[in-house]
Order: sequence, then structure tokens, then C-alpha cells
Amino acid sequence: MNHDKFKSLTQVNAAVVACEKCPRLRAYCEAVAHEKRRAFREQAYWGKPLPGFGDPAAHVLIVGLAPAAHGGNRTGRMFTGDRSGDFLYAALHRAGFANQPIALSRDDGLQLIDAYITAAGRCAPPDNQPMPAELNNCREYLIEELRLLQNVRVIVALGKIAFDNVLAALTGRGVEIPTPRPAFGHASVCQLDRYTLIASYHPSQRNTQTGLLTPLMFDWVFTHARQLIGA
Repeated sequence: MNHDKFKSLTQVNAAVVACEKCPRLRAYCEAVAHEKRRAFREQAYWGKPLPGFGDPAAHVLIVGLAPAAHGGNRTGRMFTGDRSGDFLYAALHRAGFANQPIALSRDDGLQLIDAYITAAGRCAPPDNQPMPAELNNCREYLIEELRLLQNVRVIVALGKIAFDNVLAALTGRGVEIPTPRPAFGHASVCQLDRYTLIASYHPSQRNTQTGLLTPLMFDWVFTHARQLIGA
């Protein structure tokens, strides 16, 4: 990837949407978009890789795993149209990072305030399991977002895969990762150059329904992010 050609997040996002690097993922997303889920059969699925979303001047960057087959892959926006997004945007709204607590579609009026959302993988993977090579293919986009989001001071990684990919992307930006490497754990916090990295359990339906991740636990993450950026 020629970094010089990306002068803006808009250009990165256009490259993401047009990306064809991973044939397995592209075939899966297109098949899901064609077959659809019965509840959404009247809707036109997005079926393409998902761009980042939010405030270009954000001080907080939120990194997820990958789009859901009938969530982001359907709606075309990160964490939109599924239970994980319901849980995430409700928490962001409580913390003042979103203007509303729900995310249903790209034209629902949702706006992020001082926050930007992206993911380690941009295509919905089968069984929610992207392959390491596929995550490697996507990492250049995260590296470029870190370069272009110049105000970001706090990164929230949702889940261990996102956490590991943030560390890899920071390495790609020339940030030195300490030894031993920071370990993933909910509410773990580490300082990496100008970034504070906060780890959180992923707001997957499994994690939230079993109580592994509660609203109170999630609120701590975003309240702490708010405190760190001093707003």
C-alpha cells in the first residue's frame, strides 16, 4: 500500500470499501448479502468491506473485531443493526460520545462526538473468525487511520483480537511496545507513546447475555476514556 496516496480518512475509507484482498471474505459477504436473513429480506444488504465511522477530530479511537454478517455487513456501518451495536452505542451515549443510544441504519441520524470507530477486520468473517492473514491484510488501513486521526490520545480495544491488532498497528506506526508485552484483560490500561490503550471485553451477545460484560463494566471503560482526554 502506498501511504502517500491517502491524504484523508475519506480516501482510506474509499480504499477499504473497494478492497478485494481476501477472496474468502469477499465471497462470504456477497453470499450473505444475496441470501439475506428472513427478517431483512426486503432490505438491500451492503455486502462490502466497512469503512471507519465518526469524528475525524476524535480524541478516542474504538477498535472492534469485524462486522457482523447481518449487522454491519447489512447496514454498511460499524456496529449498526445488531445486538453488539445496541450495547456499544448505548454506552457511548451515556458517556457523551454519541448523540443517540441506538444505531439502526446509515441514515438514522447517529453522530459520534470526539470518537471514531473502526475494526481490526473490515469484512464479516464466517463464524466471526477472521484468519490471521486476513487481519494482516486489513492492518494497513488501521495504521493509516492512526496516522490521520492526529488528535487520538485514547484507544479502546474491544476484545483480545482487536487488542493484539492495535499493538501490531502501533508497531507499524513506529511505537515501541514494552517487554513483556501488555496483556489483555478487561479494564487493563497501558501507556504506549502518546496513546493510552484501554482493553475491554467485546460487547458480543454471548458476553453481554452471560454477564461477562455488564453495562456498569462497559461504562467504566468510556468514563475512564473521558477522564483521560480531560473533557
